[in-house]
Amino acid sequence: MTPGKHNGGSAGDEKVETNGGVPAPPVVRVPSGSDFLYPFIEADETDAGPLLIDLAESARGKATDSGRLQAATIEAHRESVGTLARAMADLFAAGGQLFAFGNGGSATDAASMAALFTHPPGSARPLPARSFVADEAVVTALGNDVGFELVFSRQIIAHARAGDIAVGLSTSGNSNNVIRAFGEAHRRGLLTVGLAGYEGGQMATCDELDNCLVVRSDSVHRIQESQAALAFALWSEVQAALAGSVDAERIGARQ
Repeated sequence: MTPGKHNGGSAGDEKVETNGGVPAPPVVRVPSGSDFLYPFIEADETDAGPLLIDLAESARGKATDSGRLQAATIEAHRESVGTLARAMADLFAAGGQLFAFGNGGSATDAASMAALFTHPPGSARPLPARSFVADEAVVTALGNDVGFELVFSRQIIAHARAGDIAVGLSTSGNSNNVIRAFGEAHRRGLLTVGLAGYEGGQMATCDELDNCLVVRSDSVHRIQESQAALAFALWSEVQAALAGSVDAERIGARQ
């Protein structure tokens, strides 16, 4: 028998002969801690067909769930998003800027939100925005020198002024450095906006937060997808509000 080949046993009880002809112990896969998240990765390749079907069905199911949650979230916050977007448009028209921040996956969503405002698709109006996670030198210097809990609030101190907009994203609503940034932003006269998941966490009761948009879900993946949809809805409404603004020429004056 060629070493490494099946000897006719089951996939979970494979025997392999060594060069000396002595059977090696059965190969038994021990389930890993990530099996519940990625059940297809460790599966035996002889089951590839059914597994690919299951994987496709799983992906379709998750996409359906995500679409439903996004639609429900946008509908639940429709009035709040419209009111908030008009307030943001007024601040942009008066020369204000947007600052976005978050941790982990929320950091990438914050960066995407800032990029959407500054480099919009088509003929949409570019708006001044900055991601507080974009400069790794600043983030790591602040984290190392003054503490990671201050990486966003210190950037508020350095870059923001009254009339600007601070948008913090957190799936749990409990990110300490995001909450601290809201406090600093509120003290400096910024409009503060929080995007949270679950039941809103600390954001839901944060006195320094002017607006809290909560995605009612306990799935981190679905929360982040719906937060991205909320960010896009805000951007769209801001663009619509600015379309007829007589003060539009002041937008980006500080850049």
